[in-house]
Amino acid sequence: MNLKKYTDYALRVLIFTGLKSKQELATIKQISDVYNISQEHLKKVVHELSKRELIVSVRGRNGGIKLAKPANEINVGILIRQLENDFIMLECFDKGTNHCVISPGCTLKHVINKALVAFFKVLEAYTLDDLIKNEEELQKLMGITIQKGE
Repeated sequence: MNLKKYTDYALRVLIFTGLKSKQELATIKQISDVYNISQEHLKKVVHELSKRELIVSVRGRNGGIKLAKPANEINVGILIRQLENDFIMLECFDKGTNHCVISPGCTLKHVINKALVAFFKVLEAYTLDDLIKNEEELQKLMGITIQKGE
């Protein structure tokens, strides 16, 4: 199963902003430069995360974004479930195109569904805080410098 790039980018934005100090704002340009992602794509992702009240956007010359809530309150599984709208893994999961002759008696779809439930159960056990526990290593990899005392 592949997550959409949009979901991947949303997680990357949250990781980056979660690594910034409480007072320091992240910019779309910084995130774009670190991850080599188009600023236009990131603007859409940032807009969505702002609508979901996961980040706060500050306008102006010194503007940017920051987390709207503590990292330990942002659940990874819930976010992925919200951003991904297509978990059709088998043809028979798509009610509009059910062409499989064995669908009424098939147990494969039940096995796949159990796996999908387990997938989300694991993801929902993690928060953004869990993804940035190794913050010093991640900050170094991303070139983020935090001033002492922040």
